[in-house]
Order: sequence, then structure tokens, then C-alpha cells
Amino acid sequence: MKYDQFIKRVQEEAQLDSREDAERATRATLETIKERIVGNEASQLAAQLPKELGQYLHGREGEDGQYFKLDEFCQRVSAKESVEQSVAVAHAKAVFAVLQQAVTSGEFADVRSNFSEDYEELFALKSE
Repeated sequence: MKYDQFIKRVQEEAQLDSREDAERATRATLETIKERIVGNEASQLAAQLPKELGQYLHGREGEDGQYFKLDEFCQRVSAKESVEQSVAVAHAKAVFAVLQQAVTSGEFADVRSNFSEDYEELFALKSE
């Protein structure tokens, strides 16, 4: 999936008014994913995304992911995106939904395995 297509899908999925909002939501979510998952897994995910998106996942290679629950994940996305936490949750769900479409099912399963069961809400993807 190309960068423009990814951002357009996030914008549609999250019902955002602008491309800039979709880019901000995507960046905030990917940077928080990078903090949460094992660094090498983040690099593998980045390899399947356009370089403009993959750059947000680099920088923690060889490091373990930080363990934090869903609420803190959403707080971090909210702070990075400068939106209310409930809005950040909706945006993160949209980014995860598009990620699932953009990468192989095996890679998405590997990413998913880095998250505890309390994250299920973010992985409750819309069917389209």
C-alpha cells in the first residue's frame, strides 16, 4: 500500500476532516506502537510500510518493548496527537484497521502478539 492510499484510508476510517489530521493520527499511533512492541518487530513492520510511515517505527532496534496497558497507550497517542483521549482511541482503531490491510496477515499477527488482551478494543476492526 502506498503512503497516500494509507493516509486516505485512515482519514476515511476515522472520519477525519483533513489529510493533515490523518497524518497526525497515523504518526502518533505508530510512534506509540514503537514504544510498546519489541524494537525488532517494529522494524519488521516498518519494512512492510511506505518509508514515510516506516520512519516512525525505527529507533528502538534491539530493545524490548515497554509494558503499558491500553489506557496508557491511548494517553500517549492523545498527547502526541494533541486530541482528547476518546478521540485518540477512535484514531488508533482506524490506524490499526488500515495496518491490517497494509501488511501481511503474518506480520499483523506478530504485531498483535506484542499486545496484551486489554488491547482487544483497538483490534476490533470494522469489516468493509
